[in-house]
Amino acid sequence: MKAGSAYCALHENGYEPDWLAGISIGAINSALIAGNPPEKRVEKLEAFWNKVSSGKISRPMLPGHLGRLLFSMSSAAEVATFGANGLFRPRIPPPVLFDPLGQEHALSYYDTSPLRETLLELVDFERLNRGEPRISVGAVNVTSGNFLHFDSNKEALTPEHIMASATLPEGLPPIEIDGEWYWDASLVSNTPLQYVIDENAHVCNDMLLFQVDLFSAEGTMPTNILEVGRRLKDIRHSSQTRTITDIVKDTQKIRAVVRRLMEKLPDESLSDEEHQLLSKWSCDAAITLVHLIYRQKHHELASKDYEFSSLSMQEHWQAGIQDIEHLLAQEEWINRQPQKDEVSVFDFNEIHPEPLV
Repeated sequence: MKAGSAYCALHENGYEPDWLAGISIGAINSALIAGNPPEKRVEKLEAFWNKVSSGKISRPMLPGHLGRLLFSMSSAAEVATFGANGLFRPRIPPPVLFDPLGQEHALSYYDTSPLRETLLELVDFERLNRGEPRISVGAVNVTSGNFLHFDSNKEALTPEHIMASATLPEGLPPIEIDGEWYWDASLVSNTPLQYVIDENAHVCNDMLLFQVDLFSAEGTMPTNILEVGRRLKDIRHSSQTRTITDIVKDTQKIRAVVRRLMEKLPDESLSDEEHQLLSKWSCDAAITLVHLIYRQKHHELASKDYEFSSLSMQEHWQAGIQDIEHLLAQEEWINRQPQKDEVSVFDFNEIHPEPLV
């Protein structure tokens, strides 16, 4: 939900994306933006998150940290028991070793048909497929294990393409597209950054990228078993983000060197095949990457990515807006000079105070 509010804050400050790339819940946020005109996008994002968080326990029953911690646990337990409005609902009866209702019912604890209905309600897929902005979402092929992206520049996207990117096993079922089955791409990577950079190499445009992530590499030493689970999930997901960012920075330098070398080589020194191959690695674009990484609250546990209470939704939404406002007020950002051949990384995330409850 932070990604949704971050877009809203950027929208209010005159920024509109040319390309949206998402994985998991990021794919849903991307579809809500790409599938609506600019003047409707904030409204649709708010409608989605209000729908998802409706019906949950609204406020902590006890004051202080303990009350907020128990509230987070009970809210997550409510979602696990009853599902999330507009996203998924539990299968009744639940899947067991032998299921007479068939394969689809046996492969997950929840049914995601509510998500399909929500997407059809809030997203205009005809508009989404015009590519204004372009949208790409990642998924993993269940049988081959291959990671791939569904891209509006290459194919027409449907609700199933968005759902495939946001269907995390064992809770959610695989989605069938053209005879193949797909799961959530976060099984392999939680960031589409590498795909965006590689695709841009063909046209070599300067880029300004905003990368929004729920999981932070930085954190405190766990003091109990609940915090161990939270820290484990943060490290597992954020390590991918850090690694890919480092790879992208090194790769862009190599691409710039290749471009300079190709300019010096006589045309006849390369075969057509060699020229075509090197061209894919030839780019001196100036790339600016902004990290907007959610800062963990003490009361949040490993369930924070499915704890959809209205209170948590409001906190995450406000965090996204504050981070964008904080970024846009920094002199280093205001006076930045994008450099050719380089990836400039900015991380100005504001440390938000713990909520008072």
